[in-house]
Amino acid sequence: MVKLKMNHNNAIIITLNEKVTEIVDLADSLDYKVIKTFFQNRQTPDVNSYIGSGKVEEIKDFIETSDKKINLVIVDGELKPSQWFNLEKKIGIDVFDRVRLILAIFEERADKKEAKLQVKLAQLQYERPFVRELIHRARSGEHPGFMAGGEYQVDDYYEMIKKQMKKIKEQLSNIRYQREVRRRHRHVVGFYLVSLAGYTNAGKSSLLNLLSDEKVKVEGRLFSTLSTTTRRISKKSVPILITDTVGFIQNLPAYIIDAFHSTLEEIEVADVVLLIIDVSEHEEIIANKLKVSLDELIELGVTSPVIITLNKADIISKKEINSRIDYLKNQGFLENKKIVIISVKNKKNIDILLKLIYESLPQLVRFKIKLPINKETQSFISWIYEKANVLDISYSDHATLTIDCNSSLRSIIITKCQNLNGFQVFK
Repeated sequence: MVKLKMNHNNAIIITLNEKVTEIVDLADSLDYKVIKTFFQNRQTPDVNSYIGSGKVEEIKDFIETSDKKINLVIVDGELKPSQWFNLEKKIGIDVFDRVRLILAIFEERADKKEAKLQVKLAQLQYERPFVRELIHRARSGEHPGFMAGGEYQVDDYYEMIKKQMKKIKEQLSNIRYQREVRRRHRHVVGFYLVSLAGYTNAGKSSLLNLLSDEKVKVEGRLFSTLSTTTRRISKKSVPILITDTVGFIQNLPAYIIDAFHSTLEEIEVADVVLLIIDVSEHEEIIANKLKVSLDELIELGVTSPVIITLNKADIISKKEINSRIDYLKNQGFLENKKIVIISVKNKKNIDILLKLIYESLPQLVRFKIKLPINKETQSFISWIYEKANVLDISYSDHATLTIDCNSSLRSIIITKCQNLNGFQVFK
């Protein structure tokens, strides 16, 4: 994958869709300033060069006569290898389609081993058909210089891709197994798992920080989170681990989602999913992002309760918020859904969000135990406070505790209680 230079270069956009906010944001995430957008009104891309030959000439003329150097052409769509080759040959500078631009962002953001492996796997999947095109062109007498960069013959590079993909899949499989072991252990010792999901840049990392009293790095740019980050919710309740995950974005090819499977699996196996949506955006944008996110949750096989969490309520008025909610209801997105309106910045309605999380937890068991009062049981009571939600405690001849936790932890607590000559109260 070609590395991009991050020094505020200039780019132009080619699109068949007049709505270019997202592709401009993606370009900006790589420090590319969009100088001009070329829109062609057509239902389907041109089979040879995505846009018609006349528009290609118009773009070529603009690049040659512009007083600003154009470093990159971005196509707001997915190019076939032949379309990419023809465009780059005719225009004479690098051409990225939407997928390749997103992968370049991923490559820049990946900081942990798992994320780097996932990004590399997605890049290799992306490159395969382009390398096949190069093999075809090379055998036809053309000699394009693309990702192989002269270091490999294109056919050797293709074989290297296959070997690398196999190796990376094995490494990711091992990481996935280790993650499963950690999850099982956490569940056995009483932890519930809550995952933050949603469109990229909706405020997931900021909410994680607020709920956990942590200071995970937060950046106001797309895909600032590629690796999962798990922290414990600091508020007094049953022990809950909350995990931040990679943001959603529309029209990602299946192979990219599959490459990030071990990360996205944190959403699939969560006891509760918080679907974070930026409520300050235009209602049509919100509806589109909510649809993309809900479709992605279905695709991932999520069956746990989903709480739609409308964030950034501090940016707009109450009237505007109500208007957006009415719009979403009329579109059918909020039917049978739990909804909460919050502001992470102003800490608005966080108590309501925590209450909704608590009420949505599965298999929450309430029970009562009695313990003799001595030094050993005091230590055990402190341990219970760390691991479970103690609703009430009273002292007389015994210490009596009313506890909420999951069934696995309940069994552990009762066993420890009996070992300390205590007992469960069934009345």
